[in-house]
Amino acid sequence: MSRRVKTAAAQLGPIHRADSRASVVKRLVEMLKEAAGRGSTFVVFPELALTTFFPRWWIEDPAEIDRYFEAQMPSPETLPLFELARQKGIGFYLGYAELVEEAGRLRRFNTSILVAPDGRIVGKYRKVHLPGHVEHRPAAPYQHLEKKYFEVGDLGFNVWKMFDSGARVGQCICNDRRWPETFRVMALKGAEMVVLGYNTPTDNVYAPHEPPYLRVFHHNLSIQAAAYQNGIWVVATAKAGREDGFWLHGGTAIVAPTGEIVAKANTEEDEVIAYDCDLALGEYIRNTTFNFAKHRRPEHYRLIADRTGVEIETEN
Repeated sequence: MSRRVKTAAAQLGPIHRADSRASVVKRLVEMLKEAAGRGSTFVVFPELALTTFFPRWWIEDPAEIDRYFEAQMPSPETLPLFELARQKGIGFYLGYAELVEEAGRLRRFNTSILVAPDGRIVGKYRKVHLPGHVEHRPAAPYQHLEKKYFEVGDLGFNVWKMFDSGARVGQCICNDRRWPETFRVMALKGAEMVVLGYNTPTDNVYAPHEPPYLRVFHHNLSIQAAAYQNGIWVVATAKAGREDGFWLHGGTAIVAPTGEIVAKANTEEDEVIAYDCDLALGEYIRNTTFNFAKHRRPEHYRLIADRTGVEIETEN
């Protein structure tokens, strides 16, 4: 049986506050059609793919905040995407803001799901590495309030079997890609591909001197290193362009287990890229340089899990 997965990354251009869910889903549907026309069996959409990146706004009215969240999935608005995917026999990854009642209270997460070609949700992930701040910073050019609007994800980094080939797929979201532990945990669980969506501002609100090109460089550095150091495919899909005057960088890419970018978006608009991903490609890396069972020495890594921040230690 072939162990190839023709994978598409469906980059979104800007979504503005005034844009309706229906209009956004229509765009997603069109990109899924395009991916299907190219023979893709898996489509990766961005983080928060149904709305503008609302954490840039300080919002005090709870009802207004909840407008950006999904209380069910699929919802009436997103059902056309699920139905089309089922008709076409295509699986997909979708990021959205999740509102759920658990343990007797409402909880809010930055969430992504994996949907099988038959339309079933087979995997859910809640973002762990939330960037930004909680307090209002009126002097800042924009806010980054993920820590205010979302709880830290509680589902961990898991891996699911997808497609007839049994492809082992993991998922994460945006800032997670900058943390090597994200990918290593899934690689240790047997991941062959990790997919993620992101919404990344072109300007670093915490370091205004940082040039935009460096933001894209760090994005590529993160996903290429993760792919090579774990012998996995990485598919990273952006929401990009100028949303209500605030810029998100593009850089949607598919990265081979060798660390090479094999497909890359050329715009900051709605754009579909695709590649026929051979899952066997990573095996030689996982069996040689990064043969975990042979070469890892976890007895010397305990500090990574036990300590959060830096504590200065010297031996002299």
